Amino acid sequence: IKLLLMQQKFHRGRLQMQLVRGGFIARSGRMDRAVKHWIIAANLGNDDALEALVDNHKRGFVNKEDLAAALRAHQVAVDATKIPQREAADAARARGIHCAEWKDG
Repeated sequence: IKLLLMQQKFHRGRLQMQLVRGGFIARSGRMDRAVKHWIIAANLGNDDALEALVDNHKRGFVNKEDLAAALRAHQVAVDATKIPQREAADAARARGIHCAEWKDG
C-alpha cells in the first residue's frame, strides 16, 4: 500500500507540474507550448488541465481536434483509475473500515 501511495503522490506531482508549467508558459505568450503541457496533464487525468484546454479552445488557442483527443484520453485515464479494488476500498473506508480490518474480513 505504501508503494501505491508513493506512486499516486508522484503522479499527482507530475500532473501539477505540467499544469503549472503550462500556466507559466501561457503568461509568457507561448500558447502553443502551454497547450502542449495542458494536453499532457489532461491525458493523465488532470481535470484542471482539461478545463484550461476548454477555456483556451473558446479563445481560439486550442483546435477542435486537439481538444477532442484530450477529452478522449482524459476519460481513458479517469476510467483506468476505477479498478474494483479501489472502489471496494473506498466503499469500506466510507463505512469506517480500515485497511487491516478490510483485508481480514
